[in-house]
Parts: sequence; structure tokens; C-alpha cells
Amino acid sequence: MKLLISLFLSCVVLGTFIDARPVHEEDDPYAEAIARPYWPFSATDFWQYVAHFRSMGAYDRINDLAHTFFAHYPLGDTLGYDSPNHEH
Repeated sequence: MKLLISLFLSCVVLGTFIDARPVHEEDDPYAEAIARPYWPFSATDFWQYVAHFRSMGAYDRINDLAHTFFAHYPLGDTLGYDSPNHEH
């Protein structure tokens, strides 16, 4: 009986020293596909933005703009917005 009590107390003491806690699984932020970006403008507006960003040399902005614009066309299905692990 003394052995059982000492074993229990040693487990309690060791548990406080090593800070043992149960592991909880966190929600996976990439489990759901991201929403398609919204483009409220016309195709003419898109090309005017492209010309503007090209004159500034902001080619990374053109890439982001193209992802947003083409996501609304059948080509948008190939951009990865339907897959859970989207990286762009």
C-alpha cells in the first residue's frame, strides 16, 4: 500500500515539474479552400490597371491583379482556389 501511495505521489510531483499537458489537435487553417477574390470592375479596367502598374514597374502587383481578375473565368478553376492547400 505504501508503494502504491509513493508511486502516485511521485507521478503527481513529476507531472508538475515537467509540466505535462494533454496534446490537443488544433484546427487546420488550410482544411478549407479559400474564397475566390472579388473583381467588381470591367475587363477594360483590368487592362488600364496593368498599364498603370507596368509604367510604375510594379510587376508583382500585376501578378496579384491577374490572379484576382482571372479567378472569375473558367481559367480561374486552374488557379487553385478550389483546392484546400492553395498557395500563390
